[in-house]
Amino acid sequence: MAEEPGAKQCTGCKRDLSAAAFARDKNRRDGLQVRCRECVAEYSAARYRRRRVAMGKQVREQVDVPAGHKLCRTCGAVKPHSAWHRNATAPDGLSTRCKACRAVQGRQDHLKRQYGITEAERDALVKEQWGLCVICLEADAAHVDHDHKTGKVRGVLCFSCNAALGQFKDRPDVLRRAAEYLEGNVWKPILEAPGVYRLPS
Repeated sequence: MAEEPGAKQCTGCKRDLSAAAFARDKNRRDGLQVRCRECVAEYSAARYRRRRVAMGKQVREQVDVPAGHKLCRTCGAVKPHSAWHRNATAPDGLSTRCKACRAVQGRQDHLKRQYGITEAERDALVKEQWGLCVICLEADAAHVDHDHKTGKVRGVLCFSCNAALGQFKDRPDVLRRAAEYLEGNVWKPILEAPGVYRLPS
């Protein structure tokens, strides 16, 4: 019998615990499971490991995780709960991967979805360019540039050059006129008919 009022003894660890330490079980007279949440978790983990061993599969080593922390199965690091995104559907209310690992995965997914390349392929392009933007040859290559019509990747540019191409709508004729303008050759339209102008070629 539990000594404290409102307490219940766990059949696993034999501790007297409050009702909040037990999961619900509508089939029990008191509406609570006979084992506390900790014991249920340990039992489930042990049963899972036994099943994996029986199937000849690899079993991860158990790691002692202090309270308020969680083990990231992707990077193997134990981090505080603040290093995780919230996930209301998860048993512990946290994502399965830490924020850092989710960010890495997000970048990989973006490259594959948007440009059809992997991080390794992007890094190979940057290496071929000596790590520099192929337009200005000064800033670091950081942004993948692609043809918006064909989807083909053209190279890796710095932020400014990549944004400039977008502002010029990827039009070589406009870029050529811009270069001429910067060099002091102002382009003047030629009047061919009333209200009809032609730019010199």
